[in-house]
Amino acid sequence: MTYDDVVTARELLADVVVRTPVLESRVLSDVVGGPVHFKCENLQRSGSFKVRGAYVRIARLAEEEQGRGVVAASAGNHAQGVALSARLIGTKATVYMPEGAALPKVEATRGYGAEVIFAGRTVDQALAAAGEYAERTGAVIIHPFDHPDVIAGQGTIGLEILEQLPATGTVVVPIGGGGLAAGLALAAKTLRPGVRIVGVQAERAAAYPASLAAGHPVMVEPFATMADGIAVGCPGEQPFELIHYLLDRVVTVTEEEISRALVLCLERAKQVVEPAGAVGVAALMSHPRAFEPPVVVVLSGGNIDPMVLARVLRHGLAAAGRYLAMRVRLPDRPGALAELLSDLAALRVNVMDIVHERFGSRLRVDDVEVQLQLETRGPEHCDEALKALRKGGYELVVG
Repeated sequence: MTYDDVVTARELLADVVVRTPVLESRVLSDVVGGPVHFKCENLQRSGSFKVRGAYVRIARLAEEEQGRGVVAASAGNHAQGVALSARLIGTKATVYMPEGAALPKVEATRGYGAEVIFAGRTVDQALAAAGEYAERTGAVIIHPFDHPDVIAGQGTIGLEILEQLPATGTVVVPIGGGGLAAGLALAAKTLRPGVRIVGVQAERAAAYPASLAAGHPVMVEPFATMADGIAVGCPGEQPFELIHYLLDRVVTVTEEEISRALVLCLERAKQVVEPAGAVGVAALMSHPRAFEPPVVVVLSGGNIDPMVLARVLRHGLAAAGRYLAMRVRLPDRPGALAELLSDLAALRVNVMDIVHERFGSRLRVDDVEVQLQLETRGPEHCDEALKALRKGGYELVVG
């Protein structure tokens, strides 16, 4: 692949994709000590960057190939990108998705006109099923990351970033299979060899650190992660070659760090971002001095199930010390619960949920246990409340 491939891909996408905005994040700029901007691909058509690569790949198929239809495998974003691109080009799309894929992503894929088939529990298993379908039917498989046309399409983001913010010092980009990071790095490093490209993976699904250490793609068993959009067990051969030579670093982030990043995106940046799209923000929040500003963080997608969002936000609030779950053992006498609630009110802790348990194998005959879900104003307030309750003689179990 060459830089010219990315430029040509951009011409194909001229009337198809949105030139997404680059928006400043004041809160992260203060944390990092220099300008931080978001490249908002969560505002792209179909809700993520994936439509760029999918459209370029399908548009470059021969007419006879387009006539046989296309098939893809995805947890959701590539599925929507392929479905929308196929509709725009006028070919049939079949998409294999892992069982348990987010319902809004499934419905959106169907809404763009694709047939959805569930197979396996991971993207890799769905991809294997899509390959078998392609062999049976003659449909052309549209790989989510391991094809030059897909990489070139994703690389157009790199062109836009350096046009919109020419002084960019570091680009922070999510990595799953590697198509986005590879294309972006190729474009950006050609235009400005000194720009730093840092890839970010979820710690529980991080194939690139081991692969880069080995010098070739290495299969890992991805654990369950909220960042399902980048939960890929093995890097693509073609993205890996570019990433191996062009990326400056690959870092990982924890589930807690991802959930805190989602809270920040919603609360301070007013951006709806899915967990995979927020890993770059998580990296900056966790290691703010490790990135040379001006920094551009790619928010790669915004397709998140509202039910998942609610759970992740609660997780993020807990990680930020603003949500506290605990059990309190009380004497079984009138007024004991009222005293506890009065003490919590005095500490300005908000009770969100309460369960009063009178019977259980771990309880003494003269005890009851109260399970509480509490809202605090932050880590310091949380610590102050726990200290005061323990000082008041309460027997607490936190978590």
